[in-house]
Amino acid sequence: MKRPEAGRAARRAVLRARRALEPLLLALTAAALAAGGAAWLAGAAALADGFWAAGTAVAVVPAVGWVIDALRRGRAGVDLIAVLALAGTLATAEYLAGALIALMLATGRWLDAAAERRASHDLRHLLEHAPRWARRRDGDEVRTVPLAEVGIGDLLVVGPGEIVPVDGRIGSGCAVLDESVLTGESLQVERGAGETVRSGGVNAGGAFEMRATATERDSAYAEIVRLARQAGAESAPVIRLADRYAAWFLPVSLAVAGIAWLVSGSAERAVAVLVVATPCPLLLAAPVAIVSGLSRAARHGVVIRDGAALESLGRARTLVLDKTGTLTTGRPRVLDIAAAPGHTPDEVLALAAAVDQYSPHVLAQAITDEAHSRRLRLERARGVTEEPGRGATGRIGTTMVSVGRHDGTPLPAWGRAADNRATLDGAAVAWLTLDGHLTGALLLRDPLRSDAPRTLRRLRQAGIRRLLMLTGDRAEPALEIAAVLGLDDVRARQSPADKVAAVRAERGQAVTVMVGDGVNDAPALAAADVGVAMGARGSSATSEAADIVLTTDRVDRLADAAGIAVRARRIAAQSALAGMAMSLAAMAAAAFGLLPPAAGALLQEGIDVAVILNALRALRVPRTGQAALEPATQQLIQRFAAEHDDLREVVEAVREAADRLSDSAGADALGTVRDVDRLLSERLLPHELAEERELYPALASALGGSEATATMSRAHTEIHRLARRVGAHLRLADAQGGLGSEQLDDLRACLYGLHGVLRLHFVQEEENYFSLAP
Repeated sequence: MKRPEAGRAARRAVLRARRALEPLLLALTAAALAAGGAAWLAGAAALADGFWAAGTAVAVVPAVGWVIDALRRGRAGVDLIAVLALAGTLATAEYLAGALIALMLATGRWLDAAAERRASHDLRHLLEHAPRWARRRDGDEVRTVPLAEVGIGDLLVVGPGEIVPVDGRIGSGCAVLDESVLTGESLQVERGAGETVRSGGVNAGGAFEMRATATERDSAYAEIVRLARQAGAESAPVIRLADRYAAWFLPVSLAVAGIAWLVSGSAERAVAVLVVATPCPLLLAAPVAIVSGLSRAARHGVVIRDGAALESLGRARTLVLDKTGTLTTGRPRVLDIAAAPGHTPDEVLALAAAVDQYSPHVLAQAITDEAHSRRLRLERARGVTEEPGRGATGRIGTTMVSVGRHDGTPLPAWGRAADNRATLDGAAVAWLTLDGHLTGALLLRDPLRSDAPRTLRRLRQAGIRRLLMLTGDRAEPALEIAAVLGLDDVRARQSPADKVAAVRAERGQAVTVMVGDGVNDAPALAAADVGVAMGARGSSATSEAADIVLTTDRVDRLADAAGIAVRARRIAAQSALAGMAMSLAAMAAAAFGLLPPAAGALLQEGIDVAVILNALRALRVPRTGQAALEPATQQLIQRFAAEHDDLREVVEAVREAADRLSDSAGADALGTVRDVDRLLSERLLPHELAEERELYPALASALGGSEATATMSRAHTEIHRLARRVGAHLRLADAQGGLGSEQLDDLRACLYGLHGVLRLHFVQEEENYFSLAP
């Protein structure tokens, strides 16, 4: 049992030694070169040669080790030419040239190490979350036992907040579970008597009993850990850009050196060729460009583990995305509110929130947040109780208020309409009852991130050709999101194993990036060429398994990172190719005896300076034709975005008024339309006019001119036209003493049309404009 642990300790020790070697080698070679230079200036030539020779010798030993390690892996990388050049300078007593090459080699390795400080892939946080104990019932006694002692058929007790220890079946009653660790879905699920539950889920309700159907080793959570370990172990090593170029540069350099030696009979010429052939553009320029890209990405809130991940991201052609928390916000939000006749949406929301404010349920939190955002006054509820799987109940004044599931009694007409709407929109429904009478329905859904559509468009511009969504959610909401975003493929109800299989299949076709935020995504992230974790709110286990972590809760940072990766990789290739071209010209001169080794080393230094300066361009922000937003413009965006949130109730009121119109529209329906007309005149139309006069001109320069906002301006015109038409119908009704039957169809069409235009217009502004600002 001690041997595996001893092996792991030895590997950790080797890794620590390697991390300490690069900076130590850089310090020693730089000190040797500087000391030799000082001695030479002081007239002590022999002492100078001694320092330079020592610096060269110090670099030879680790360089030989790097070459042997590369050859074991079937690669002859850039270090082989450097070793030959170092050995040649020692053999021909060209110690200054050797010291210069040693410093360049050490600098390149240090830059490479700085770009490759990779986080641990041991999935520590996955293991920390894994259950280790279970409470087993033996007769009337409940005992806590190690998980390894749980057998199939054992009766287990899972208390509130505890993790389901193994796979099993619910006993009597029901269980409310948070299975986000398994499926990634933020909505809690309910399991009735006899239904199966999987290990890793968290009990979000009252205590329940379950009968174990699997042991610890065969349960769902253990399978997630195994999948993540296997996927990480099977990930193929990335062949770096510098090594790909070295594959042809190395034999060319050796051939030129050999020919120069054979033709001239001078070993010094061969050494001179190897000195100028030292692949410093590969040792320095490529790492400098990659490290510069890493630095720029970090300033955008994107932490990239190493240069290999950045290079792979720059070559990626397939993007696989989780849904919840990645393309959606991961936080349910009130989508719509339906109220029974005689009640208003705000009244329904205020009563529901008054009871739900005491509940920890994710939907209750969304209802309470919506009430606060509308600045509704919440009455104090007394005697609030919550039945897991059913909802919360409390008394407000003399009225008993309940929020939660419907009891199965036949729904009234307005309730059926709300239920149908929830089915069509893929939303959850929280029903409100007052003293047992159904009074309202609150529709909730995890909304799409406003920056998701623009992000995916930018990713396609950066070279992504295939977009695939994998989700543990139902097919209906997944297909709706895929249609809105224009995804190439979507797969619903995916288990962690399914996601890993899908990612592996995509990797067989192209370089693949996987983006996720839940523990259930960790195996798929490890299986991808590049794993990207939403680290701001996502699981820490996901971040451990990922190559890239987005530290801000904005998916558009991935598009920033992709653009940076493509540009950094292009600059690295330009620098390397230009440097090698200049080195080839210098090699020709050295082969003809025009460059002695020391002069060749100095010339190589000049080439290095040129290619490094070019590589540093990766630090600069490229000109994209789009100006950065001024602070004043950002403030305008934030102001109008806040107004959008306030105006959502106006948009809902427009459709409610349309719903209430019927062939026999009475005074109540007409009064609702009058209320909508007042809301339009006093709140919505002034907002649209202010956008046209203040926001759009400010955005014009950043978006490339007024044509960029022309479509939105046309929507403003249509909104004003429909609003005026509604007002005209009301004036005509006043003149006629009521709403004529011939007006009903047109007024209803105006209201439904206005509602549709407003919803689309709001979404377009939020996606195209509001997502530009922090």
